[in-house]
Amino acid sequence: MPRRHPPGVIVGQYQRVKGTMRHMNGAVALTSALVLLLAAVIFVTVTGTGHGGWRPLLGMLVAWVVFVAAAISARRLPARHIPALIVAGSLLLGAVAVAAPPVVSSDSARYAWDGIVQKAGISPYRYAPADPALAGLRPEWLFRVPAPGANCHAAPFPTGTVVTTSGPETAVLCTAINRPQVHTVYPAVAELYFLAVRLLPGADVGFIAFQLAGLVLSLTVTVMLLRFLRRSGRPAHQAVWWAWCPLVAFEAVNGAHVDVLGAVLAAAAALLLAGGKPLRSGVAFGAAVATKLIPALLAPAMLYRKPLRFTVAASATFLVAYLPFLAVSGAAVLGYLPGYLQEEGYAGGSSARFALLQLVLPSPWELFAGLALLLCLAVWVWRHTDQAKPWDSQVLMIGGTLLLVSPGYPWYALLLVPFVVMSRRYEYLAIPPVLTVMYLGGSMALDQALLAVSVAAIAIVGWFRQRRVNRPVRRPGPSRRETRRTGSPVPKRLCCIVSRRNRQGAGHVRHMPAAVQAHASYETGRDFP
Repeated sequence: MPRRHPPGVIVGQYQRVKGTMRHMNGAVALTSALVLLLAAVIFVTVTGTGHGGWRPLLGMLVAWVVFVAAAISARRLPARHIPALIVAGSLLLGAVAVAAPPVVSSDSARYAWDGIVQKAGISPYRYAPADPALAGLRPEWLFRVPAPGANCHAAPFPTGTVVTTSGPETAVLCTAINRPQVHTVYPAVAELYFLAVRLLPGADVGFIAFQLAGLVLSLTVTVMLLRFLRRSGRPAHQAVWWAWCPLVAFEAVNGAHVDVLGAVLAAAAALLLAGGKPLRSGVAFGAAVATKLIPALLAPAMLYRKPLRFTVAASATFLVAYLPFLAVSGAAVLGYLPGYLQEEGYAGGSSARFALLQLVLPSPWELFAGLALLLCLAVWVWRHTDQAKPWDSQVLMIGGTLLLVSPGYPWYALLLVPFVVMSRRYEYLAIPPVLTVMYLGGSMALDQALLAVSVAAIAIVGWFRQRRVNRPVRRPGPSRRETRRTGSPVPKRLCCIVSRRNRQGAGHVRHMPAAVQAHASYETGRDFP
């Protein structure tokens, strides 16, 4: 006969369930409102501000504030529906991000041009975009010859206009591609990605092709993180720190930066290696480095498990990716890389690189000191990577390098964010907004101040985190009230169990836990079988 509960118990349970449902509905409503507000901020930023200036910066900083509120609110969402809500929010933010051409960078114009050139059967390392040999491939949304008496700025490109010439005897040429007189700087896997994206669309399809590809790749990272969190037994809401991140919407989707492909491959390499698959991890890591050289920063934190297999697989993948281009272009596959390093100040000279070290060291000593500190950081990470949670070392290596080198390009931090989620080191999310300020008009003094504040904040949060981890765990004991009632440190409820079991016989005590039997023996003075 089924057990019947008193009406009061049923009413109490109903009230508790009703209160829980009301709480969940409120969390869903609040989080949804914040995501919609975030989508509105992103939409206004990408459609109504134009290229460059202070307005995109203001919109991006406001988006970060709304994002943090939405991510905190997502912790209260019902666990069953969190993955679907996260993916839906990511799709919404991506949809508004592709509503306009890139707002702060024209890098995807070079991606499209390299893909168009390869589609015509020409190596992207052979000619510069302004070379007259490629004049027949130029689409109007990337190149334009101004009318007589007009200039390039009379009808500017949405991502910015560069004025150049195509050959020594030609008229002015307007283009959306930055550095049109130099060869491409992108590695082999990035070039294969450019070809893959431009393979199906016609030459007249504009920036939207790479923006949609960036959206697909960002969703791929979201799914990877959700699977990782589920297998690790961690709350799924932690994936929102990537899925709803403004950096992803602005730089991976709207800006369509190839760095998001590097982030996908690097995260896959880290997860595969942690899962005991060094060969597959090496392949993914080699492809990541051949996409954008920045993922090479992860190498010291990836040598903790079968490093020989991993290194051989990564090196072989890197070389195989370059073979088709080496066969056609030879040493020209280096492209503009040496010139780019010189231009950005990585080879010495006055620049914003190593901005923090410039506070205490004169030029060019900050370069040598920075390289020495990077080497020390790499050695420390290599020696102290924890196999159980390698993400802690990986996020330290990437975040420390970004703070030390201060590249000034916010999309470089796309590699950082997945490892922030995996390691739960959310304090490192202070880095992308700082890089955004540096890129969109911060002065040298402001850049140095923001970098110093970020370093201090990350160090303080890390110190408190380590202190909490090292805090000794106190085992809960009986309360003073129970001790006074029973006259012993054994809780009263345990004494009741023991006395009842004594009356029923020792045979009924066999299934008592060992700890309970020990307390019972102490209390009653007899041993239980």
